[in-house]
Amino acid sequence: MQTSFRLLGQRRFLPLFVTQFLGAFNDNLFKMAMVVLVTYTILSDPTQEANFSALASGLFILPFFLFSAISGQLADAKDKAMLIRIIKTAEIIIMLAGAAGLLLHSIPLLLLALFAMGVHSTFFGPIKYAILPQHLDIKHVLGGTGLVEAGTYIAILMGTIAGGLIPPQWAALAVVGVALVGRMSGHMVPPAPPETDNHGVIVDYNVIRASWRLVRDTMHIPRLFMAIVAISFFWAIGAILAAQFPPLVKNALGADQSVATIFMAIFSVGVAIGSVAINRLLKEDVSARYSPISVIVMGLFVLDLWWTIKGWKHPAEGLMAWREFVSIGRADHLMIDLLGIAMFGGMFVVPLYAFLTTTVAKSETAKTVAANNIVNSGAMVAATVMLGGLTTLGVTIEDTLLLVACSCLISAWIAWKLHKLCD
Repeated sequence: MQTSFRLLGQRRFLPLFVTQFLGAFNDNLFKMAMVVLVTYTILSDPTQEANFSALASGLFILPFFLFSAISGQLADAKDKAMLIRIIKTAEIIIMLAGAAGLLLHSIPLLLLALFAMGVHSTFFGPIKYAILPQHLDIKHVLGGTGLVEAGTYIAILMGTIAGGLIPPQWAALAVVGVALVGRMSGHMVPPAPPETDNHGVIVDYNVIRASWRLVRDTMHIPRLFMAIVAISFFWAIGAILAAQFPPLVKNALGADQSVATIFMAIFSVGVAIGSVAINRLLKEDVSARYSPISVIVMGLFVLDLWWTIKGWKHPAEGLMAWREFVSIGRADHLMIDLLGIAMFGGMFVVPLYAFLTTTVAKSETAKTVAANNIVNSGAMVAATVMLGGLTTLGVTIEDTLLLVACSCLISAWIAWKLHKLCD
């Protein structure tokens, strides 16, 4: 692990790390500021709040489903460093619109900016993973992937805290400022020209045809099929949990946005810890052998979280601030459950991403990640739509955690099949 941390002092890794860190920070600063503003200021109905949270999650994910095939082709066919500069320039424009939405309390403008940030992340995602095998030795790819994931979730933590605590007008200023700094760090990423096999490749901009071909050409390979399906189940679970946090905290626990921020923060710290810990356990070997047990333990923590929330008693009037919340004895239990879910989730998914980028030719890495993103996003959109449907039908937010726990068992079975197939 010491060797992995040394990557942070090298130009082949540090500018990319900083750029993706700032991007993740900005995404979550904006999303949390938006959700808190809408949930606690604009709307006042529990069903509307839950549905808005699910809609926001779905809108952010939808571009991954629509545009991942194009983003994967571009990342393999063009210089990845050049694409990063273009993408980070677009982020500045998007965040200007998002800042206007925060200042004007405009839900349509906020959702438009959120969708555009989803497009931004769709085009950046394949690059940040595909560039690692190009700039790093094979023995450093797992460590680099772990650092990227850990850094992403630390950025999520910091962005979530900032978005949940600072006023909307300061959040508006911050998202634009961070986008500007991200553009400067992106300029420092070393060149990453396309592999020889990809010179002269023509990009297919037909969204439907390109997506179908990309998924078809990737998913027929058994080891990639199993890895992608396992990751997709994980992110479907993550989408449900992320969409649940603000309305769950407000309506099931009777707490305010400071507690929702703490929940997101704990979750982010947990994934970061798990991302680093799995690299130590695997000793930089890319393997899925710990993934099945990791997601089973994650499911047990989800089940315990459901049980704890079902027995929760909250004040009849008003919402608890974080100081009052943490003074309640069972609050510790909830926070330990969240930390456990996140830690073992990180231990589950990081090796699978490293697997995707090291078992195919370097000329195919971005397209493989893009195919994974298409399937992931489809699963996540389906999960958020299902969540919205269940809440509309009267199923409580806390009871949907049972669905999450069952999904963990399916993920464990798929990860076990992948381990038996490849390790």
